[in-house]
Amino acid sequence: MVNSKQKGTRGEREWSSFCKSQGYDTRRSQQYCGANGDADVIGIDGLHMEVKRVERLNIYDAINQATADSRDGEMPIVAHRKNNHNWLVTMSAEDFFKLWREYKE
Repeated sequence: MVNSKQKGTRGEREWSSFCKSQGYDTRRSQQYCGANGDADVIGIDGLHMEVKRVERLNIYDAINQATADSRDGEMPIVAHRKNNHNWLVTMSAEDFFKLWREYKE
């Protein structure tokens, strides 16, 4: 259990660092408040970011968790990666098309 928790913490730090490399001032939320239901990483307005750093991921469980924990006005996403792979972001198709329409305008 400890190794799993440590790997999750490392994954959250990795994702936050990746977000910073993209120009966003993010941080892990748990390190400051420890409240359940908060996003794993915060700092990008409008996103509820759950982070999964595992070799095998049940993406439906992860997106359901992100959706259940997100607040009104937040778009739930799951940032995930496994060893030797790039970060991926999963979101609902509805949210994807909402973003795409806004981008195209």
